[in-house]
Amino acid sequence: MKLRPCAVSGMFYPGDPDHLEQQLAKFFSDAGNPRKSMGVVAPHAGYVYSGRVTALSYASINTGFSGTFILIGPSHRGFETCISMVPWETPLGIVDNDNELGMALNIDPDEISHQDEHSLEVQVPFIKYRFPRARITPIMMGRQDYRSAQVLSEQINGALKRTGRDVRIIASSDFSHYVHADVARDNDLYAIEALNKFDIPEFYRRIGERNITACGYGPISAMMLTCHELGSRKAELIHYATSGDVTGDNSAVVGYAAVAVI
Repeated sequence: MKLRPCAVSGMFYPGDPDHLEQQLAKFFSDAGNPRKSMGVVAPHAGYVYSGRVTALSYASINTGFSGTFILIGPSHRGFETCISMVPWETPLGIVDNDNELGMALNIDPDEISHQDEHSLEVQVPFIKYRFPRARITPIMMGRQDYRSAQVLSEQINGALKRTGRDVRIIASSDFSHYVHADVARDNDLYAIEALNKFDIPEFYRRIGERNITACGYGPISAMMLTCHELGSRKAELIHYATSGDVTGDNSAVVGYAAVAVI
């Protein structure tokens, strides 16, 4: 069977199933109560740095969810927007792809571009562990400007109308990269404040104003626009952290945020 194999297991997260399951269980052990989120922002760094924040994102979704997760992540290698149409491997087992929804998106599939991209892969073990009956539709986003986010949102909403799928939408993104922790926190919370108001143009303006190096601002915007069309009217910051909280070195950190869209 053709599938998308693990590319960063053993690097970003444990490749051993028992170790991975124990780590995920620890992340979710104090993750709080579901908020019935329609979409979330979740980090995609190594689990030792951002895994707890990612778990807080997924914990905001009802644990019984068994529909389809639309995963939107940035292309770190500059590829164009594309989807994957094959099942995805994790150390915990295979996660099936929702091919019908994928075809309804009218986005070109490109398995080669997906094969080494970590922004989507690191999300899939969380889904397999927490929502074992769910399927995925992975979208790698190339251009991240506002118009591209609008177009992707329109494609997703059109596909949902045609298929009637029950979905939750994951925007995979870290925030500031390699600045002092105080700068990262100030800048990132400044950008996230615009998300709390569902003001996506203002989010773009703030990203540009302070040159905030959030790698997935386009996926975040596409997720927010889609959820708004589906009826969401509230975005809530669940937790913010930096890599410095783990390493103790605050001189050059990466910022991570869990944001729930309800």
